[in-house]
Amino acid sequence: MPVLRRGDAVNGRGDTRTPTDRERAEWFDPDGRTGDRGLRFSCTMCGNCCSGPEGFVLVSDEEARALATRLGLPLAEFRERYTRIVPQGVSLTEVLSEVGNDCVFLDRRSVPGKALCGVYEDRPAQCRTWPFWPSVVRDRASWERHKRVCPGMDTGTLVPVDRVRILRDSFRI
Repeated sequence: MPVLRRGDAVNGRGDTRTPTDRERAEWFDPDGRTGDRGLRFSCTMCGNCCSGPEGFVLVSDEEARALATRLGLPLAEFRERYTRIVPQGVSLTEVLSEVGNDCVFLDRRSVPGKALCGVYEDRPAQCRTWPFWPSVVRDRASWERHKRVCPGMDTGTLVPVDRVRILRDSFRI
């Protein structure tokens, strides 16, 4: 593979950006429509990210321990009651609801019209990083597709580019 130097064309169209420059120029840095540097997201408590077709919410050993402690359960009992093995690892279980398979900790009853996480402060990394998963932020088209399900995307608080990258890179899905 040839070595690229600053000033060399790298894409066949005379583009002289180095690979490092290309890596920094992600589609959300900046948003050409608004000039924002980052992505907007504000949870609407719709529960759509916690429900749907059968899926998984991966939970690490550390997260399982924190959840067991929160619920006042021995770790073994927590695992037996609230987790299952999936090809990707250990997942929280789901319960069937009127809208699909809900995360076992999704609470649709406490606040009418809202879906709340019953373990919010101790929720797994998969939940904490939504919607900034690599599969969602890889390009504008993917973001737009997911936005059809998540009304909080492109609304509310601006999440700066550096924070989007940290969240994206902290969990692989």
